[in-house]
Order: sequence, then structure tokens, then C-alpha cells
Amino acid sequence: MFIQPLVPAGHSLVLSFLLAASPIIVTLFVMGILRRPAWQATLGGLIVGLLVATTIWGLPAKLAVASISNGVVFSLLPVMWIALSALFLFNVAVQNGRFDAFRDWIIQHVPNDRRIMLVVLGFCFSAALEGVAGFGTPVAITSALLIMLGFPALDALTYVLIFNSAPVAFGGLGIPVTVLGSITGLPADVLGATIGRQLTPFALLIPFYVMALYGGWRSVRQTWPVLLVAGGSFALTLLIISGAGLYSLSNVLSSSVALVATIGFLRFWKPASDPQYAIDLTHLNNQQASAVPVPRWQGWIPWITVIAVVIAWDALHIAKIGTLPIHWPGLDNAVFISLYKTPYAAVWKFEPLGTGTAILVATILTALFTRTTLQQFGAAARTTLKQGWLAVVTVALTIGLAFLMNYSGMTYTLGYAVSSAGMVFPLVSVFLGWIAVFLTGSDTSGNALFGNLQVAAAHQLSLDPVLFASANSSGGVMGKMISPQNITTGVSVTSLKGQEGTVLARTFKHSLFLTFCIGLVVVFQQFVLR
Repeated sequence: MFIQPLVPAGHSLVLSFLLAASPIIVTLFVMGILRRPAWQATLGGLIVGLLVATTIWGLPAKLAVASISNGVVFSLLPVMWIALSALFLFNVAVQNGRFDAFRDWIIQHVPNDRRIMLVVLGFCFSAALEGVAGFGTPVAITSALLIMLGFPALDALTYVLIFNSAPVAFGGLGIPVTVLGSITGLPADVLGATIGRQLTPFALLIPFYVMALYGGWRSVRQTWPVLLVAGGSFALTLLIISGAGLYSLSNVLSSSVALVATIGFLRFWKPASDPQYAIDLTHLNNQQASAVPVPRWQGWIPWITVIAVVIAWDALHIAKIGTLPIHWPGLDNAVFISLYKTPYAAVWKFEPLGTGTAILVATILTALFTRTTLQQFGAAARTTLKQGWLAVVTVALTIGLAFLMNYSGMTYTLGYAVSSAGMVFPLVSVFLGWIAVFLTGSDTSGNALFGNLQVAAAHQLSLDPVLFASANSSGGVMGKMISPQNITTGVSVTSLKGQEGTVLARTFKHSLFLTFCIGLVVVFQQFVLR
């Protein structure tokens, strides 16, 4: 059995920390500074990680290969199976005209102002998609809509990535919280309520933050009523539902309430007309005239169908049917986690009827409801494969690196170093979740990785373990906007394919700043409210 060393580099925690962080640093440097495609950046990070893991940490080559292969398979099922199924749904909607119909419905019922479209679609609608799909697909679908409405591709992606933060902790019907509870042994409903309280101020303020970035303070002054309705309705619903122990419904209900409340409010209030932000409808009207007429209300069919199917799928526990745990050959319990003093299991859960399959079923139902032809259905499938293959490669490399760092002990060295920060730990603990979600692209995986570490550090420092387990999830959501997986899936439907580094450069400073702000909230909760 391989025993993970915590401080392998000359018994120096600082040097060991820097070496453990080197794959992350390389990935960020190649993507953000050299502006290379995400697959090249993650490949570079994986090569560096493999060298460091096998030489400095002493991980045997067989275990290194096994851990990477385990990560690659996990990236395919369930991660990219969910993402590709959601992209397929999007492309079916494009082929049968329902995506254009949805855009036209929004144009008809929302003021002709790109700032308002940004709030309705970038915040409310993408949050609803995050509740059922995640893994970058809300970014891809919503940014495609915004680009059609006149937003530059880079702006659309950047703003949606920032919006796609607060909803992440309760995405996929609350699975990140469920996993956090099972890993730490803490009550999931209590964790959900605590995470809800941590993210409530960000849910309220994030529309104001993005609007300030997009249109400056002048636009904030002109649009503050709708920003308050959108952010306030989402935040209040999140606080109430998560506080009531119904964390699995927090995101779905919050986003639905925000979407209905915002569109309803816009029937009675509109911002002062500003030609600078008006959408040029001439091109869109020409497109509509040349297309087969589709009733605008039918634009909602794909999204209502997928939300209904995923909720029913979860309620009926269909995902559990046929589930088969596979103990990864040569890796399961072959590594000893020194930090937790326990063997490291490597069990891949084969889940043929998981969320990705639910979304695929919703796609087929959408095609039936809208009388999509076989030719259109096939064209959507081909487009999905064309858009998604590079994302599949990038995500496989990214999660392969994450698993390599986990099983070698490099990730636990990072966590051990951060948890050794003493009384500064409440401020920096959120960056553990940030690191984990950057690597895996998933708040669920981030909670599985560092949830126990946060609890152990909290006990050691006589701090609240529930608060810091929750901080891992809340800090992780801010790492989602810079995750190679999230960015790559997002750019797959835009003209920025291969330019993920440019997107990273735009979002990185916001990710750091918002994570630091989460840390301040945790400090306030620990030392002021308790």
C-alpha cells in the first residue's frame, strides 16, 4: 500500500505546497497568460503533475496510470454524459426552431434592452438550467442566447460565468450538499441551511455586480429596481427553502421564482429607453421571416420538459436502477491517506440511468412534442458531437489530473498547508473549495475532496465544523467560473472555441475577489454571529 507523504519536499511545508500547486499554476499560466486552448493547458498541467507525483511524492507508476484512468472514465460518465445530453437538447431546440421561438418570446415579453436581457437570461434562466444540468451547459446555452441578441461572445460568456456562481452549491437538485453531508457525517439539511445563509448576500448582489461590469454605475442606477427584484427574489427564496431543510429544491425553486417575478415585474416597470443598449431587431425579424413559423410559447417546451423530467427522475429514484459500484482495479484501497488515516477507496459508480440519461429522455420527449423530423434530430446529434469532442478531451485531462493529485497526496498537501494557517484559516478556508472546483469543475467533487479536511481543521482550531464544511462548498462555487471544464463547455457553442485562455483572463480576478468576499462572510459568521 502506498502511504501518501504530506510534506515530501525536504520536510518543508512551503516548498511541498508550491510543488503540489505546480500543476494548477502551469494550467493557469498556459491558459491565462499564454492564452492557449484549454486542452493544451490541462495537458501541460497533467504532464507536470505526473512528474511531480511520481518523483517527489513517490507515487508508483501503476497507481499513477490507474488514478488517471479512473478520472478519465469518471469524466465521461457521469460528467460529460450530462453535459453532452444537455447540449443535445439545445441543438434539437435549435434545429426544430424552438430555440428561436424562445428568443422571440423573450423579446416580445421583455423590454428591448440588453441589460434587462442579461438579468433575465444570464442570471434567472441560467440558474434554472444549473439546477438540472450544470457542468458548463447553462453557460453554453445562455451565452448562445445572449450572442443572438447582440452581445459579443466574450462578454456573454464572462457575465454568464460570473452569474453561474451562487446557484452552483444547490445544482443538480442539491447533490453537492448531499455528498458533503455523507462525507462529513454532518446533517445535510443543516449544511444546506448554512450554505444558503452564506450565499444569500451574493445571490442578492451578483446582478448589481455584473451590471456594474457591463454598463457601469449609470446602468446600475437606471436598472436597480429589476436588479433588486431578480436578486432579491432569488436570495429570499434560497434563504427560506434551504433554511427549511429542503435544500434539494433550493436552486430549482429560487431560479423559478426569480424568473417569474422578474418577468412579471417587467410588465409594470421598464427602464428609461437607452439607444445604446437597444437590440437591433431588423436582422432578427429577417431571420424570423425566412424561417418556418413556430408559436413563441413553444420555445418553453424544451426547458419545461427537462426540468419536469429531472425532478420526476429524482423523486422516483430512477437513477438508482441498475447502478453498479466498480472497484477500480489496482487502485481501490491501494493508497493510504495520511491526513485522514484511512485507506483511499476507488469506486466508480456505473449509473446508466443517471441525470445524463434523464436529460436525454427529455430531449427525445421534446423532439416528439415538437414533431422534430429524423433529419433534424440527426443533424442535432452530429452538431453536438462536433461541438463537444474537444470539451470531452479537455475535461478528461482535467479530471485525470485531479484524480492523480488526489491519489498521490498532492491535493492533501495543499489542504494540509492551508489548514495549518492557524487563526487565519477562517479567511482562507474557502480557497480549499475554490482549488477543488477549479480542478474538477464540480462543487460536488470539491466537497468530497476537502469536506472532511475542513471539519478536522475546524475541530483542531475549536471552530464550528458545520460552518467550515459549508464554506468549502460556498468557496467552491466561485472557482466554477475559472474551471477549464466549465469554460470549455461554455465556449463550445460560440466563436471562441480554442480561446478559453482569453475567457479565463477575464474571469480570474472576479473569481479571486468573490472568493475572498465569501471568506469575509465566514469570518463574520464565526466571530461575530456566534
